[in-house]
Amino acid sequence: MKKLFTILVFTTASLLSWQAHAELKAGDAAPDFTLTDQNNQAVTLSELKGKWIVLYFYPKNNTPGCTTEACSFRDNINKLIEQQATILGISIDTVESHQEFAKKHRLPFQLLADPGAIAAARYDAMLNLGIVRLAKRHSFIINPEGIITHTYRSVDPDTHVLDVLNDLKKAQSSWKSDHS
Repeated sequence: MKKLFTILVFTTASLLSWQAHAELKAGDAAPDFTLTDQNNQAVTLSELKGKWIVLYFYPKNNTPGCTTEACSFRDNINKLIEQQATILGISIDTVESHQEFAKKHRLPFQLLADPGAIAAARYDAMLNLGIVRLAKRHSFIINPEGIITHTYRSVDPDTHVLDVLNDLKKAQSSWKSDHS
């Protein structure tokens, strides 16, 4: 049993530390994707150019941290709308799972199904431990030109939306002054 535990710890540590490429950062172009939302509508990120996007990846519908984060976005939706931001939540759950999650918690924004983990991989937000695959809790603010202005790799579901609101305001102010 001790040997199995040691192998499991070593394998997990190796998988967590391995990266195929560098993490996305502020100033990078946001990788494009097309995914289906909870209403069976295709959403292509590049078609949203001209809008501010808050893109958040989360591990799994109906888990405590993911529910807290989603409900916090819901509870602050008017502030986000005032800042003209579009919210997109992504997990590797199915469209049907997203439908249930959105309905149960009255989520007024799109949840995108990424069961093949294509978008999660492009955003370095994929955790693959062999039999367990989850999206990591990472978020991005994307400006109207499709450029990432902020990345969040260590997200606290209880306070994340407030951080996003503050950073979005700063990014919009800076972007407006650069494009005046």
